[in-house]
Amino acid sequence: MGCTPSIHVSQTGVVYCRESDDSNSPRPSYSTSTFHSTHGNILRSDNTELSANVPDSTTGKGKCCVAVDSTDAENQTREDRMKSFEFDIKFGPLYIHKKAMSVLLVFNKEDSQSDGLGWAAERIGYKYTMVRTPEAALEAYSVTHHDVIFIDHRNSKHFDAETLCRSIRAIKSNEHTLVIAVTKKYPSDKEEPSILPLLKAGFNRRFVETSNIGTCMNELLQLEYGEIRSKLKLRACGALFTALDNVSDLVEITNQDHEIQYVNHAFERLTGFTSEEVYSKDSRELSKNDKNKPDLHDIINDYVNKGKHWEGSYYTRRKSGEVIQSQCRITPVVGLSGRISQYVTVKTAPYDLTQHLDRVKDTELYQLANGGIHGGVSKRRESVTRIHSMTIEAPITKVINIINAAQENSCLTVAQALDKVLEILRSSELYSPYFNQQMKDEDPMTSDLVGGLVSQNVKRRHSNHDTSVQKISHHTHHHIPSSPTASLSQVPEPIQSVLDEECDWNFDIIELERVTDKRPLVYLGLKIFSRFDVCEFLNLSEDVLFNWLQLIESNYHANNTYHNSTHAADVLHATAYFLDRERVKSVFDQFDEVACLIAAVVHDVDHPGRTNAFLVNAGNPLALLYNDLAVLESHHAALAFQLSHRDDTVNIFKNMNRENYSAMRNNIIDMVLATEMKQHFEHCSKFVNSINKSMISAEEETQSLSSQCSHDSTAISSKLSLPENRTLIKRMLIKCADVSNPVRPQKLCIEWAKRIAEEYYNQTDEEKAKSLPVVMAVFDRKTCSVPKSQMSFIDVFITNMFDAWDYFCDISELMTHLQINYQYWKDQEELKSREEEENTADEEENS
Repeated sequence: MGCTPSIHVSQTGVVYCRESDDSNSPRPSYSTSTFHSTHGNILRSDNTELSANVPDSTTGKGKCCVAVDSTDAENQTREDRMKSFEFDIKFGPLYIHKKAMSVLLVFNKEDSQSDGLGWAAERIGYKYTMVRTPEAALEAYSVTHHDVIFIDHRNSKHFDAETLCRSIRAIKSNEHTLVIAVTKKYPSDKEEPSILPLLKAGFNRRFVETSNIGTCMNELLQLEYGEIRSKLKLRACGALFTALDNVSDLVEITNQDHEIQYVNHAFERLTGFTSEEVYSKDSRELSKNDKNKPDLHDIINDYVNKGKHWEGSYYTRRKSGEVIQSQCRITPVVGLSGRISQYVTVKTAPYDLTQHLDRVKDTELYQLANGGIHGGVSKRRESVTRIHSMTIEAPITKVINIINAAQENSCLTVAQALDKVLEILRSSELYSPYFNQQMKDEDPMTSDLVGGLVSQNVKRRHSNHDTSVQKISHHTHHHIPSSPTASLSQVPEPIQSVLDEECDWNFDIIELERVTDKRPLVYLGLKIFSRFDVCEFLNLSEDVLFNWLQLIESNYHANNTYHNSTHAADVLHATAYFLDRERVKSVFDQFDEVACLIAAVVHDVDHPGRTNAFLVNAGNPLALLYNDLAVLESHHAALAFQLSHRDDTVNIFKNMNRENYSAMRNNIIDMVLATEMKQHFEHCSKFVNSINKSMISAEEETQSLSSQCSHDSTAISSKLSLPENRTLIKRMLIKCADVSNPVRPQKLCIEWAKRIAEEYYNQTDEEKAKSLPVVMAVFDRKTCSVPKSQMSFIDVFITNMFDAWDYFCDISELMTHLQINYQYWKDQEELKSREEEENTADEEENS
């Protein structure tokens, strides 16, 4: 008598199978299975091997047996069987290799149906896994992503098959998996329920239960040769679309009515349209513009309707309205019916030749850039190529090329943002702040300050230049001979008393102006230059220094309310104060200190008390001489050296060797030119990015390596001492010194504010009197608010710059003054506003 059919799994993982002739299971006994699931619910996996069903010698019926491992021959047979179901599919020109189909069976318990499907898969050579619970099914599918999943839908008592199907569909990349519901077989006289709920749950089809192994095998083979191969081709389309999205050319696919069905990332990036915005739109209307010939689309249609491709120059309109030219190729795609079903348009993306040179260094074009490959190559081609190859070395070009490359692999939103970045980088005013019309209307004071100080604000007149404008010419400059009071020991006591406070930031320069009878620069210069050993460094006598200081001071305009020698002395004092800061001393050597001090003395020499924009608008000879560019700053630097070289009695550079003099001259000129407010934001930005951020990085590294604290300041100073960094620091130093009025003690801050306002009032008066363009209209002496002008100046120019400078060299005292002064101006403006409101109310009441 045969054993009762049953299956047992031992602790060692061996499957025991017991069969009899009564068993309705079509599956013979099988051997060791591999168990993967952490839930312990995978019954057997695809490495389950068949074992011999040992019959009873007397009855021939199946006996209870323990399966043994398959032989090498059996393993080889199975591997050969699986390999026979590996195949290549040709999908157009694309070859796809498909391994044997993998099957997942989800049955709560084994029965004739689960065994039938499992045995059919084994017979064909497919990989299969059987699990009992939804958890084990999801776990197995997440790892293997089977091609086909059979879910037992016959009995909802054990698990909800539709819920499991929805869970599988929620797993990423499930769209290429076939999920099949195993349903009950209904009698022929009973109407079957609708399959629609199964389809809505995510099933692809149903399989009516049957224990016939042949039927199960046929079902699997139909799936393999039908839907699975179709799914495989669809899966390959993902790779094709990925390829299209990573090319630099614009690709557009339309239907036979030219309605857009697909555009790649390059199309989105270069036109500015998203795929959602252009979907189903007529591509011809979308790119319609005046630059394409009126009959161009008719010409294209004549070609493509005959099944030919069209190629030529084509203009495409971007979302912004801009029109770009590209080389275009349109190819018709013939469908199954023999008619055109789609059009594929490929447009070559416009690009910079410098990018092309980087990519094709081994091509003829690269060889041309290095001298040509043939003697008969056009010289014009060689010249143009060389010009482009030279631009490769420009840092801004490298930056643009890097951004262009990054765009190709970026998502749409990032690519569009990078488009805006490129638009800004290609501007000639990279560091100038932008004020739109609304901002100008809301804050005319700030707008005028920026317009008058940062931009030249040139408004050309078509009439002859106004020859009555004050001329600044070199022959009027004075030469002051040496004086017996050239020694600091001979300085009068009242002056010396004021000079004793020179090292303090609260030093009163206005008092020095008073006691020196408006000659503060000579005396303060002697004091500070002596403290920094300038005479010893330049190898000159104190007499020469005194003569030079007198000569420079005499060429400042004493009638200017602001830009006079007192301002120069004030900038010199601030420069010396900054040079005394520990951070600055750790970076600069004496050469740098001397260059800074000299630049401070001469930085505004012969200033006319008018802005660059005024001189340009008035057609002043200096504006003509310097081509309207950094007019005053160029003049200050040039005149300083012209005066210094008049004769040996004033030439402070006479004992320097050629190399040192050249370096000193370059440093001084660079610092004087840095005081031009048009370059303000550029210098500040470079300082923050190169100096402040380097310090932050170094400090962060120091915190992570606390054992190296003793080397912190040395390492930072060493990096900051690089020539290019010292240049940025010197520029920032003189800039901060030049506009340090808002960080001075309140008494001095107020005095300087009144002086600069008066000078701007005088300029506005002269502009109106001579019918010149008014550069800063808000500086009308009848209506201007000095508190508001100071608040705007601090907001736009001072706060960020001094924040950066404070981080570099620790000037907390100055930052405190800045806060106090800003609050003072704010209170004054509010007080003025209240008084105006009260006066207006009184006038209305009286009327």
